[in-house]
Amino acid sequence: MQYSGNRSIRVAAVADLHMRDSMAGAFRPDFTRLAERADVLLLAGDLTESGTLREADLLCAEIDALPVPVVAVLGNHDHDHRLGYRIAAMLTAAGIHLLDGDAVTLDLAGSRLGIAGVMGGSGGFPRHRGTPDEGTLEHQARMRRGPLDALRLHQALDAIACETRIALMHFAPVIDTLVGEPRKIYPGLGCHDLAEAVDAGGATLAIHGHAHGGTEFGRTAGGVPVRNVSYPVIGRSYVVYDVAPM
Repeated sequence: MQYSGNRSIRVAAVADLHMRDSMAGAFRPDFTRLAERADVLLLAGDLTESGTLREADLLCAEIDALPVPVVAVLGNHDHDHRLGYRIAAMLTAAGIHLLDGDAVTLDLAGSRLGIAGVMGGSGGFPRHRGTPDEGTLEHQARMRRGPLDALRLHQALDAIACETRIALMHFAPVIDTLVGEPRKIYPGLGCHDLAEAVDAGGATLAIHGHAHGGTEFGRTAGGVPVRNVSYPVIGRSYVVYDVAPM
Protein backbone atom coordinates (compact mmCIF):
# COMPACT_ATOMS: atom_id res chain seq x y z
CA MET A 1 0.00 0.00 0.00
CA GLN A 2 1.61 3.25 -1.13
CA TYR A 3 0.45 6.75 -0.36
CA SER A 4 1.58 9.88 -2.19
CA GLY A 5 3.19 12.74 -0.34
CA ASN A 6 6.37 13.43 1.62
CA ARG A 7 8.70 10.82 3.13
CA SER A 8 6.38 8.00 4.13
CA ILE A 9 6.39 6.26 7.48
CA ARG A 10 7.24 2.60 7.01
CA VAL A 11 4.97 0.54 9.26
CA ALA A 12 5.84 -3.12 9.82
CA ALA A 13 3.07 -5.27 11.24
CA VAL A 14 2.31 -8.86 12.17
CA ALA A 15 -0.20 -10.70 14.37
CA ASP A 16 -0.72 -14.22 15.68
CA LEU A 17 2.88 -15.11 16.41
CA HIS A 18 1.53 -17.72 18.86
CA MET A 19 4.92 -18.00 20.55
CA ARG A 20 5.69 -21.47 21.90
CA ASP A 21 8.80 -23.62 22.22
CA SER A 22 8.67 -24.77 18.59
CA MET A 23 8.62 -21.13 17.40
CA ALA A 24 11.52 -19.90 19.56
CA GLY A 25 13.87 -17.80 17.45
CA ALA A 26 11.68 -17.96 14.35
CA PHE A 27 11.14 -14.20 14.11
CA ARG A 28 14.30 -12.87 15.75
CA PRO A 29 16.58 -12.71 12.67
CA ASP A 30 14.08 -10.66 10.67
CA PHE A 31 13.13 -8.49 13.65
CA THR A 32 16.74 -7.49 14.36
CA ARG A 33 17.04 -6.14 10.79
CA LEU A 34 13.83 -4.12 10.97
CA ALA A 35 15.57 -0.74 10.71
CA GLU A 36 16.52 -1.58 7.12
CA ARG A 37 12.86 -1.71 6.08
CA ALA A 38 10.65 -0.06 8.71
CA ASP A 39 10.33 2.76 11.21
CA VAL A 40 8.01 1.00 13.67
CA LEU A 41 6.73 -2.52 14.38
CA LEU A 42 3.07 -3.18 15.27
CA LEU A 43 2.03 -6.46 16.93
CA ALA A 44 -1.71 -7.16 16.62
CA GLY A 45 -2.34 -9.73 19.34
CA ASP A 46 -2.22 -13.47 20.00
CA LEU A 47 1.46 -13.02 20.66
CA THR A 48 1.51 -16.22 22.73
CA GLU A 49 -0.01 -19.63 22.03
CA SER A 50 -1.97 -19.95 25.26
CA GLY A 51 -1.09 -17.02 27.50
CA THR A 52 1.53 -18.68 29.72
CA LEU A 53 4.46 -16.84 31.27
CA ARG A 54 6.85 -19.29 29.60
CA GLU A 55 5.48 -18.27 26.22
CA ALA A 56 5.68 -14.61 27.21
CA ASP A 57 9.37 -15.10 28.02
CA LEU A 58 9.87 -16.53 24.53
CA LEU A 59 8.05 -13.52 23.08
CA CYS A 60 10.23 -11.07 25.01
CA ALA A 61 13.33 -12.82 23.67
CA GLU A 62 12.08 -12.30 20.10
CA ILE A 63 11.52 -8.57 20.56
CA ASP A 64 14.32 -7.66 22.96
CA ALA A 65 16.17 -4.43 22.11
CA LEU A 66 14.84 -4.08 18.58
CA PRO A 67 16.13 -1.18 16.46
CA VAL A 68 12.66 0.37 16.01
CA PRO A 69 9.82 1.19 18.45
CA VAL A 70 7.36 -1.64 19.05
CA VAL A 71 3.64 -1.09 19.73
CA ALA A 72 1.35 -3.98 20.62
CA VAL A 73 -2.09 -5.09 21.73
CA LEU A 74 -2.92 -8.44 23.28
CA GLY A 75 -5.23 -11.01 21.72
CA ASN A 76 -7.70 -13.48 23.15
CA HIS A 77 -5.14 -16.30 23.49
CA ASP A 78 -2.88 -14.03 25.53
CA HIS A 79 -5.60 -14.20 28.20
CA ASP A 80 -6.16 -17.99 28.10
CA HIS A 81 -4.55 -18.50 31.53
CA ARG A 82 -5.93 -15.21 32.90
CA LEU A 83 -2.39 -13.83 32.96
CA GLY A 84 -2.87 -11.06 30.42
CA TYR A 85 -2.03 -8.45 33.03
CA ARG A 86 1.28 -10.22 33.74
CA ILE A 87 2.11 -10.50 30.06
CA ALA A 88 1.28 -6.81 29.61
CA ALA A 89 3.62 -5.93 32.49
CA MET A 90 6.41 -8.04 30.97
CA LEU A 91 6.04 -6.34 27.60
CA THR A 92 5.97 -2.90 29.17
CA ALA A 93 9.12 -3.71 31.16
CA ALA A 94 10.74 -4.76 27.88
CA GLY A 95 10.08 -1.29 26.46
CA ILE A 96 7.05 -2.20 24.35
CA HIS A 97 4.18 0.29 24.06
CA LEU A 98 1.32 -1.99 25.13
CA LEU A 99 -2.06 -0.43 24.33
CA ASP A 100 -5.45 -1.22 25.82
CA GLY A 101 -7.92 1.56 25.14
CA ASP A 102 -5.20 4.21 24.95
CA ALA A 103 -2.79 5.64 22.40
CA VAL A 104 0.84 6.52 21.86
CA THR A 105 2.37 9.16 19.58
CA LEU A 106 5.79 8.54 18.06
CA ASP A 107 8.18 10.81 16.17
CA LEU A 108 9.19 8.81 13.11
CA ALA A 109 10.90 9.74 9.85
CA GLY A 110 10.53 13.43 10.70
CA SER A 111 6.78 13.03 11.18
CA ARG A 112 4.42 12.20 14.02
CA LEU A 113 2.41 8.96 14.05
CA GLY A 114 -0.37 8.26 16.53
CA ILE A 115 -1.41 4.68 17.27
CA ALA A 116 -4.56 3.80 19.20
CA GLY A 117 -5.06 0.21 20.32
CA VAL A 118 -7.57 -2.23 21.78
CA MET A 119 -7.93 -5.99 21.69
CA GLY A 120 -11.44 -5.66 20.30
CA GLY A 121 -13.87 -8.54 20.38
CA SER A 122 -16.69 -10.35 18.69
CA GLY A 123 -20.07 -8.83 17.96
CA GLY A 124 -20.72 -9.47 14.31
CA PHE A 125 -21.52 -7.50 11.18
CA PRO A 126 -24.73 -6.24 9.54
CA ARG A 127 -25.31 -9.44 7.57
CA HIS A 128 -23.58 -11.69 10.11
CA ARG A 129 -25.13 -10.86 13.44
CA GLY A 130 -23.67 -11.93 16.76
CA THR A 131 -25.58 -13.52 19.63
CA PRO A 132 -24.67 -11.57 22.79
CA ASP A 133 -27.65 -12.92 24.72
CA GLU A 134 -27.07 -16.60 23.98
CA GLY A 135 -24.52 -19.28 24.85
CA THR A 136 -22.05 -19.42 27.71
CA LEU A 137 -21.16 -16.42 29.85
CA GLU A 138 -17.74 -16.36 28.17
CA HIS A 139 -19.37 -16.27 24.73
CA GLN A 140 -21.70 -13.47 25.78
CA ALA A 141 -18.80 -11.46 27.24
CA ARG A 142 -16.78 -11.77 24.04
CA MET A 143 -19.78 -10.77 21.90
CA ARG A 144 -20.28 -7.68 24.03
CA ARG A 145 -16.62 -6.76 24.15
CA GLY A 146 -16.49 -5.81 20.47
CA PRO A 147 -18.89 -2.85 20.78
CA LEU A 148 -17.39 -1.82 24.11
CA ASP A 149 -13.84 -1.82 22.77
CA ALA A 150 -15.04 0.09 19.71
CA LEU A 151 -16.06 2.94 22.02
CA ARG A 152 -12.66 2.83 23.70
CA LEU A 153 -10.90 2.79 20.32
CA HIS A 154 -12.85 5.85 19.16
CA GLN A 155 -11.93 7.72 22.33
CA ALA A 156 -8.27 6.76 21.98
CA LEU A 157 -8.16 7.89 18.35
CA ASP A 158 -9.79 11.18 19.28
CA ALA A 159 -7.11 11.74 21.93
CA ILE A 160 -4.27 11.61 19.38
CA ALA A 161 -2.90 15.10 18.72
CA CYS A 162 -1.69 14.47 15.16
CA GLU A 163 -3.43 13.73 11.88
CA THR A 164 -1.69 10.47 10.93
CA ARG A 165 -3.40 7.80 13.01
CA ILE A 166 -3.37 4.01 12.99
CA ALA A 167 -6.00 1.86 14.69
CA LEU A 168 -4.42 -1.32 16.04
CA MET A 169 -6.60 -4.22 17.21
CA HIS A 170 -6.71 -8.01 17.29
CA PHE A 171 -10.29 -8.71 16.15
CA ALA A 172 -11.42 -7.76 12.65
CA PRO A 173 -13.39 -4.56 11.96
CA VAL A 174 -14.65 -5.59 8.49
CA ILE A 175 -15.68 -8.79 6.71
CA ASP A 176 -13.42 -8.07 3.71
CA THR A 177 -10.42 -9.48 5.55
CA LEU A 178 -12.38 -12.50 6.80
CA VAL A 179 -12.93 -13.90 3.30
CA GLY A 180 -11.61 -17.45 3.34
CA GLU A 181 -12.94 -18.19 6.83
CA PRO A 182 -16.24 -20.08 7.22
CA ARG A 183 -19.05 -17.51 7.07
CA LYS A 184 -20.75 -19.05 10.10
CA ILE A 185 -17.88 -17.92 12.34
CA TYR A 186 -17.70 -14.32 11.06
CA PRO A 187 -19.58 -12.96 14.12
CA GLY A 188 -16.93 -14.44 16.39
CA LEU A 189 -14.02 -13.02 14.43
CA GLY A 190 -14.82 -9.34 14.69
CA CYS A 191 -17.24 -6.48 15.04
CA HIS A 192 -18.60 -3.83 12.67
CA ASP A 193 -18.57 -1.27 15.49
CA LEU A 194 -14.77 -1.34 15.36
CA ALA A 195 -14.89 -0.15 11.73
CA GLU A 196 -17.25 2.66 12.69
CA ALA A 197 -14.74 3.72 15.35
CA VAL A 198 -11.93 3.65 12.78
CA ASP A 199 -13.90 5.94 10.49
CA ALA A 200 -15.17 8.28 13.19
CA GLY A 201 -11.72 8.55 14.78
CA GLY A 202 -10.05 9.66 11.56
CA ALA A 203 -7.69 6.69 11.23
CA THR A 204 -5.37 6.49 8.24
CA LEU A 205 -4.99 2.72 8.46
CA ALA A 206 -6.44 -0.14 10.54
CA ILE A 207 -4.39 -3.20 11.45
CA HIS A 208 -5.72 -6.48 12.90
CA GLY A 209 -5.11 -10.22 13.11
CA HIS A 210 -7.12 -13.15 14.53
CA ALA A 211 -8.50 -14.44 11.19
CA HIS A 212 -5.88 -17.06 10.27
CA GLY A 213 -7.82 -18.17 7.20
CA GLY A 214 -8.77 -14.69 6.03
CA THR A 215 -7.23 -12.34 3.51
CA GLU A 216 -4.91 -9.37 3.86
CA PHE A 217 -6.75 -6.48 2.20
CA GLY A 218 -9.95 -4.73 3.14
CA ARG A 219 -11.53 -1.33 3.60
CA THR A 220 -14.06 0.31 5.92
CA ALA A 221 -17.28 1.89 4.66
CA GLY A 222 -15.53 5.24 5.04
CA GLY A 223 -12.65 4.15 2.81
CA VAL A 224 -9.97 3.50 5.42
CA PRO A 225 -7.61 0.66 4.38
CA VAL A 226 -7.81 -2.38 6.67
CA ARG A 227 -5.05 -4.98 6.78
CA ASN A 228 -5.18 -8.47 8.29
CA VAL A 229 -1.57 -9.15 9.27
CA SER A 230 -2.08 -12.57 10.83
CA TYR A 231 1.14 -14.53 10.37
CA PRO A 232 -0.67 -17.43 8.65
CA VAL A 233 -2.14 -14.91 6.18
CA ILE A 234 0.96 -12.87 5.31
CA GLY A 235 3.31 -15.88 5.48
CA ARG A 236 6.35 -13.94 6.70
CA SER A 237 7.72 -12.29 9.83
CA TYR A 238 6.03 -8.98 9.04
CA VAL A 239 4.63 -6.95 6.19
CA VAL A 240 5.48 -3.28 5.60
CA TYR A 241 3.01 -0.55 4.64
CA ASP A 242 4.05 2.95 3.59
CA VAL A 243 1.88 5.58 5.26
CA ALA A 244 2.26 9.18 4.12
CA PRO A 245 2.11 11.78 6.88
CA MET A 246 -1.04 13.90 6.80
